[in-house]
Amino acid sequence: MVDIAFGPHGGKRPNLTQTRESYLELVRRKRLYGGILLVVFIALFASGWQLAESRNAGGFLNGIGNVFQFPAEVMAEAWAKRAEIPALFLQHSPALIETLNIAAVATLIGAGMAMGLSLLATRGLARWPRAIPLFRRLMDAMRAVPEIVIALVLIYILGGGPVPAVIAIAFHTGGALGKLFSEVAENADLKPVEGLQSVGANWSQRMWLGVIPQVAPNWLSYALLRFEVNVRASAILGFVGEGGIGHDLKLAMQWGQGRYDQVVAIFLLLFLSIVVIDRISDHFRHRLVKGH
Repeated sequence: MVDIAFGPHGGKRPNLTQTRESYLELVRRKRLYGGILLVVFIALFASGWQLAESRNAGGFLNGIGNVFQFPAEVMAEAWAKRAEIPALFLQHSPALIETLNIAAVATLIGAGMAMGLSLLATRGLARWPRAIPLFRRLMDAMRAVPEIVIALVLIYILGGGPVPAVIAIAFHTGGALGKLFSEVAENADLKPVEGLQSVGANWSQRMWLGVIPQVAPNWLSYALLRFEVNVRASAILGFVGEGGIGHDLKLAMQWGQGRYDQVVAIFLLLFLSIVVIDRISDHFRHRLVKGH
């Protein structure tokens, strides 16, 4: 009778016991490696904690009871002046609009740079294949430098205001979105590109007609997500003199008591705006990706 479990041909059958032992040995090895990594992580965490505690001026554990003291003071004053919160919303709305404008312009400029860099850095699509590592390292450099560092440098060159903030956020956005755009473009179908090339289309025409229609929904989805990130970045840059609602928040916190109601109002206004942007962008991302 033929053993159909291992084929119609006779001969030596697999040793299931040996296979089971090999699998158990592999599992034990993975658990051992995982345990070693866990021990190393705990040791690094403990040593880093002790080093930080020794260099801390007052001691973290001794001052942990004061963590909620300042927020409680802020909330108490804001609650006492809660009737003034709606008027403060109107007062700081122009600064919020400036913050949103900075984020929107920076996102558009950064997305435009990312489109060009991603196509030049994508294998199979790049116009100059040998220059792919150059464009990839350029995007790495753009992502590596934080927006606030670029903004601080530009303040000395251009002075304070929204322009340095736009440039700083756009520069970082170009590197971050360029990486994501390139990964999306690598999955594009090359048949339309090859068809356009066979009829004499140049590189720009092949990208515009053969690649961008395929990747546009995902690109727009990533750009909308990045806009949310840039709103937060724009608010943070306000602390270093770049204008917007972050600048108003800095002034309110510097004045201290008597202005804490403005601090809470600005936080609430920024939170509500981000929630609204998140819901709107989530709706459009779903429609772009799912098609309905």
